[in-house]
Amino acid sequence: MLFTDAVTAISITLLILPLIDLVPEAVSAHRRASEVFTGHLDQIWSFLLSFAVIANIWGEHHRTFSSVARVTRSLMVWNMGWLLSVVVLPLPTEMIGAFGRNRFVAAFYYVALLASMVCRLAMLRILKTTPGLLDEVEQEPGKLQESYTESYLNVLLLVLALVLALVVPVLQYYSLLLLVLPRRAFLRGRRAR
Repeated sequence: MLFTDAVTAISITLLILPLIDLVPEAVSAHRRASEVFTGHLDQIWSFLLSFAVIANIWGEHHRTFSSVARVTRSLMVWNMGWLLSVVVLPLPTEMIGAFGRNRFVAAFYYVALLASMVCRLAMLRILKTTPGLLDEVEQEPGKLQESYTESYLNVLLLVLALVLALVVPVLQYYSLLLLVLPRRAFLRGRRAR
């Protein structure tokens, strides 16, 4: 999974490049250094949003694959789909910075994120239903089922977040906060046990 980690690292790094390009633009326009930030809040916000999103989906992916002992062709195909969705994310991120609260851009961003989550759900399903793929020593009992359930809920909540973002434009990217709910519920359930 080193390839997956490397591609994800490149994608998360690409997010900063448009912000770096703002510096020579400010210099050539004889602007103050602070205007690199104050004049580009949408771009900075979209960078931070996507950095957090990619970091989160990579963390979930990393946790999932930490106990994988063997990879099948179908698992690899879904992983490549997941990688494609991660590689695409810098594009709608840049578009958020350029176009702001635009419904097409929001839909594009959410669909890229949804593709990532659907691919992860498919990978978890394969791991759950195909014996011998997981290292039994490292796999905690019930952890895979918990990850699968959380992933399934995340897909449903992201579809709801997308609908909210399109119907109520003021909520656009704030509707992504719905994705925090399953993790909080699982953490609360673990503490109760």
